[in-house]
Amino acid sequence: MNDYKAIAESNNFIILDKYTKCSQVNESYQSESDLEREFITDLKNQGYEYIPGLNNPEKMLANVRRQLQTLNKVQFLDEEWLRFVEQYLDKPSDNSIDKTRKIHDDFIYDFVFDDGNIQNIYLLDKKNIARNKVQVIKQFEQAGTQANRYDVTVLVNGLPLVQIELKKRGIAIREAFNQVHRYSKESLNADNSLFKYLQIFVISNGTDSRYFANTTQRNKNSFDFTMNWAKSNNELIKDLKDFTATFFQKQTLLNVLLHYSVFDDNDTLLAMRPYQIAATERILWKINSAYQAKKWGTPDSGGYIWHTTGSGKTLTSFKAARLATELDFIDKVFFVVDRKDLDFQTMKEYQRFSPDSVNGSENTAGLKRNLDKEDNKIIVTTIQKLNNLMKGEGD
Repeated sequence: MNDYKAIAESNNFIILDKYTKCSQVNESYQSESDLEREFITDLKNQGYEYIPGLNNPEKMLANVRRQLQTLNKVQFLDEEWLRFVEQYLDKPSDNSIDKTRKIHDDFIYDFVFDDGNIQNIYLLDKKNIARNKVQVIKQFEQAGTQANRYDVTVLVNGLPLVQIELKKRGIAIREAFNQVHRYSKESLNADNSLFKYLQIFVISNGTDSRYFANTTQRNKNSFDFTMNWAKSNNELIKDLKDFTATFFQKQTLLNVLLHYSVFDDNDTLLAMRPYQIAATERILWKINSAYQAKKWGTPDSGGYIWHTTGSGKTLTSFKAARLATELDFIDKVFFVVDRKDLDFQTMKEYQRFSPDSVNGSENTAGLKRNLDKEDNKIIVTTIQKLNNLMKGEGD
């Protein structure tokens, strides 16, 4: 019998191994306004900037300008800013899919200033996430087919990326879920709405707190796609106080938004579940630690992740592979399977997540050609093809 060891044991992950519940959890009656006030106070204590007066689209756009000027170390003239907004930030033809694509793929825009100078304008800094400014606002008012007022919104560099809807303790959490979808139909996606940038919704009734991606459909089964946050042993973190201390920790939230979400080829935004993030974090940690300790090629350099059927293993492996390609010392990432049909199936799934980042191989010669290419860094292949290639290289 093999003696297996845990792949990683560390506290330097956003999915925590240990977490001590807040001792001041209020389980008695609490009004919605009290819950909102306490939630914002907790966010402020965690380093969020609270802007009490930011409650309409004009003020939001002015704040975005300030934040993007700071992030990019530029100053827009008024006419330049209007042109930037109309050409890129809030094009009249943009829908929520277009704006989500800007968060994930097109977050850098080559802008020509009036003096002819061209500069890359970043919406987000994905390499150094601590540079992104996180703010919180409440009771934002926006009109569409109906006028709505949203509970709490988290802004990243001024853009509304997370919307939180709260219900007082004792009210069914599905009411907050249904309210989010009503807002989506009535006002969030109105013309010239920066709320089309929303990536994640959070709903809570104080005792149960969940998150889900903006592309979750409006139907009777869609509530099943909401997710609790959890520790590494999959123990759920449900109370809003604890959820805020963990999920809304700034580094954690920014990682979920910028690294642990996938916008796939079907224009569907997928937010990873805690156990998927935990697996990805530990794989990357193991790759890094094996490299640092010079343990390549030894049993200590590897490990295994166990997920059940239907748990999203392909998404987990793809995200781990994609993030591994960004490590300086990684040239290629192999995803190796042991059956031809699974090879084809996995290839299709990987290409759905990112059509331009993956190579398959129809035979050993094709595998060798893909190895020599410098564009695609992820290669999906079978054990048999890899074995044949290694034998051929040995000869």
